[in-house]
Amino acid sequence: MKPMNNRKNEHVSLAEKFAKENRKSDFDSFRFVHHSFPEMKVSDATLSTSFATLDMAFPFYINAITGGSPWTKKVNEKLALIARETGIAMATGSISAALKDPTVKDSFTIVREINPTGKVFANLGTGQTLENAKKAVELIQADALQIHVNSPQEIVMPEGDRDFSNWLTELEKIVHHVSVPVIVKEVGFGMSRETIQQLTSIGVQTIDISGQGGTNFAQIENYRRDSDKYDYLEGWGQSTIISLVEAQPYVNQVEILASGGIRNPLDIIKSLSLGARAVGLSGLFLHMALRDGVETTILEIEAWKKQLASIMTLLGKKSIKDLTQTDVILLGDVKDWCDARHIDASIFANRSSIR
Repeated sequence: MKPMNNRKNEHVSLAEKFAKENRKSDFDSFRFVHHSFPEMKVSDATLSTSFATLDMAFPFYINAITGGSPWTKKVNEKLALIARETGIAMATGSISAALKDPTVKDSFTIVREINPTGKVFANLGTGQTLENAKKAVELIQADALQIHVNSPQEIVMPEGDRDFSNWLTELEKIVHHVSVPVIVKEVGFGMSRETIQQLTSIGVQTIDISGQGGTNFAQIENYRRDSDKYDYLEGWGQSTIISLVEAQPYVNQVEILASGGIRNPLDIIKSLSLGARAVGLSGLFLHMALRDGVETTILEIEAWKKQLASIMTLLGKKSIKDLTQTDVILLGDVKDWCDARHIDASIFANRSSIR
């Protein structure tokens, strides 16, 4: 079995290796209906949002990606600087590495050291105990705790878990007894409405559907295998757009977040228009930080903020909540999925006329 810190290094390096720019995705099967008169100024657009009892100035954040080794400490330092200077929230990678090996704690605590007043989320895998959840929160003085669910990754991972029988049980304990809000998130395999219903039934209030299309952990773990490959599982799961469509019955009951394969500000607006409170990006910001550097990434994020306001103006919507009244056409595979799951895609196309 490979040491934990080697695995963490491999996850980041392979995420970079497999990163694809301008990739096609189900976001391309989504089109806004253009109406010619926005009847607002760009300065009217408000980017603020809230979730997990936290007020956010902007509807996107750096999602969980790394930590657990000396090299990933440097990566987290860069990401924390970016988060601090742009005022966006940031999640660490899984803190389980630090719970197993205290010598790598600083690869996580660096995030809070660099960004002492920013909004920071701890991250831990499903199946962990309440005690470990409390330790993860305490380690970085987290404002919220992400619990990631990743059974496909674990199955393909050479040293992954093989027993998922206690996941919901342990998760319910954490949700009700940890001191900060809990965000339950997938890791790029998406969620079904059945999964969301299971989570709401145990009291989960904030859910990141984290769909297929970004960092592919089945692909990463399959690459790490020496034999008995699982190539055929690399396309497992639902896309972010499909997962958001699946989540529609619950968008007014719980807080839905979106992540997975976000390429640009338009993808963020598309996600928000399907009811997401905010959007997480991990692989893309990682790629920017490592390839272009911290300063260039900060400038790009600042440009994104302006572009988000511009797109909202094109849609004539002044707030994040207003975006859920945009008219949306779902095409191709997304429309086929809706048909198979008895989801009426025409409802999305006529929302501006529904009052």
